[in-house]
Amino acid sequence: MSLPPVKTRERLSEVRYEIRGELARRARELEAQGRKQIKLNIGNPGAFGFRAPEHLQRAIAERIEQTDPYTHQQGLPAAREAIAAFHRQRGTPNASPERVFVGNGVSELIDLSLRALLNPGDEVLLPSPDYPLWSAATILNDGRPVYYQCKPEHGFLPSAEEIEALVSSRTRAIVLINPNNPTGAAYPRELLEKIVAVAQRHKLLLMSDEIYDSILYDDASFTPVAPIAGDLPCLSFGGLSKVHRACGWRVGWAVLSGDPLASGDLHHAMDLLGALRLCANVPGQFAIEAALHGADTITPLCEPEGRLYEARRAVIESVAASRHLELVAPAGALYAFPAVTGDAAIGFDDHRFALELLETEDVLVVPGSSFNVPYRNHFRVTLLPQPDDLREVFRRIERVLDRYAEQNQAKRTAVA
Repeated sequence: MSLPPVKTRERLSEVRYEIRGELARRARELEAQGRKQIKLNIGNPGAFGFRAPEHLQRAIAERIEQTDPYTHQQGLPAAREAIAAFHRQRGTPNASPERVFVGNGVSELIDLSLRALLNPGDEVLLPSPDYPLWSAATILNDGRPVYYQCKPEHGFLPSAEEIEALVSSRTRAIVLINPNNPTGAAYPRELLEKIVAVAQRHKLLLMSDEIYDSILYDDASFTPVAPIAGDLPCLSFGGLSKVHRACGWRVGWAVLSGDPLASGDLHHAMDLLGALRLCANVPGQFAIEAALHGADTITPLCEPEGRLYEARRAVIESVAASRHLELVAPAGALYAFPAVTGDAAIGFDDHRFALELLETEDVLVVPGSSFNVPYRNHFRVTLLPQPDDLREVFRRIERVLDRYAEQNQAKRTAVA
């Protein structure tokens, strides 16, 4: 007798995470057949030969004998003090260890903070494109994502006026991803001031994902939002995964700034949820002070002749040489978000393209629509491979797009 299938949560059908989804599974199947893939789907520095800085590794190794017990649910006291001090240097108001939460990466803290905030039907204003975990965590905590557009023709920067027009009686928070994943946009101070003003007028929580805060190129700069927000409650997220190339350590933090009385209930809710999962990974927390107050190891990678800078240059030059692509050059973060244009873009479907690129050229990219945009002519690549590997990737992409353009030209000729 066959058993009925185990039913799962219905809202999971609304969640998409193609970064590690169907295409990534197909890539593994092709690898099992002996095919070598160039995977550009995930911002995982360790998979491309990067290592966490040695002084961070030493900080853990020297304290490893102290890492067996659980620690406080908000994190090691010394780690929280190091984070608070880092934010005080930035001008974050009321940045104290008591208002710092250490988690198993920023991903856990995004989910935890939205669970603490949302009641069924509450709305969160999210950028489009977004990092899809923000949408997923909103949905799975019974909220509703409402997207403000960050259009390519505007350099992927949002409009504060559009954000305000989307505010409703159910809106609870505005999410910022700065520098942005997937576009690499870095938000200027004037724009952040306007968005903070919207949040102040409507008494909304600001949630600022700043995991790429020090990964910047050319003359781009990063402006943290918490100092601008002042007394307005604000959660600022950071961690070791990207700037410090330590994804597998799963160390992230959130700093709750602004008026402590206004955010007291949120603080208690996050503390409770943190206690329910006992604590975050302890060994990695011993690297936080060394990371935030030690040597700067990311800037050399982002300057001319640095590996990330040259990888970005390879993408920019490859797109410039393409007959079918356009790009808003990323100002920060670890990604580029090219657009397919011209004849190759007629009838273009980003998922079909990504699958064909994988099947015929052994290159794995992420379809742009996976980042909750209303168009289907973009895709995301990471800047982590060697520059020459990226140039080869774009040669293969060009071959696929050449075929699309030729097919569309042939159709147009046949109709004529």
